[in-house]
Amino acid sequence: MKSDFHCHTKWCDGRAGVEEMALAAIEKGFCKLGFSSHSMLPSDMLDWALTVAKAPRYAADVREVAESYKNKIEISLGVEADFLPGVATCDRKVYSDISPDYIIGSVHFVASPTGANVIVDMSPENLKEGVEQNYDGDFSLFVKDYFRQERLMVETCDFDIIGHADLVRKFNSNSIFFDESDAWYKGELEATADAIATSNKIVEVNTGAIYRGYLQDAYPSAFFRSLLRARGVSFILSSDAHCPQAIGYAFNQFEDQETYLGHFRR
Repeated sequence: MKSDFHCHTKWCDGRAGVEEMALAAIEKGFCKLGFSSHSMLPSDMLDWALTVAKAPRYAADVREVAESYKNKIEISLGVEADFLPGVATCDRKVYSDISPDYIIGSVHFVASPTGANVIVDMSPENLKEGVEQNYDGDFSLFVKDYFRQERLMVETCDFDIIGHADLVRKFNSNSIFFDESDAWYKGELEATADAIATSNKIVEVNTGAIYRGYLQDAYPSAFFRSLLRARGVSFILSSDAHCPQAIGYAFNQFEDQETYLGHFRR
């Protein structure tokens, strides 16, 4: 049963509407589709993502399309909620007004020692500048803060799916910024895998960076997945699609290698 629970639309930074994405999923033979608009509630820090005012209208749009196509596909309402201490949380209570079917918790901004929030995935140039300005160019310190923040999210917030658990390697092809074989990096993955296993949350295997041409492997990396699998963590395959063409992209590379859930239970 083909499913994809990580999709974005024009309600945030996607390039298509809810109905257009749903029709594309139906055409590709998907039985289940979940929409997960970016959000940083309770803050309105990102005006292109869901805000307090936009969230109810987004929910109504998804539910209307779900009703229209219920005989062809099962559509779920979700959000991809950022976790940034003191600014935004992925905790379920913050989203009670729209009652999402699920919440993806993600880290896109790292709270740095200088007080600045360093964005992880805008561009290689932006990331390098952020680390130079806030970590004196030391990527190991930045990456450690990224995983420390992710563990805090996993340990303290009530949500369902952990989004792109090692997004910090998006621009690190060929170890341009740090060496993923270093002991300190593997130690961060071990500690994060332990926290995830204790939380009983689901980890998405996210093919978004493959579609965009940044990586040849999914998030989490093969090594990180092996650590999670050894701890009994459950996976769900997702595309992080921002356009119809990306729905289900490269799923054939992973669907026979792991045990996935086509749904999830709270």
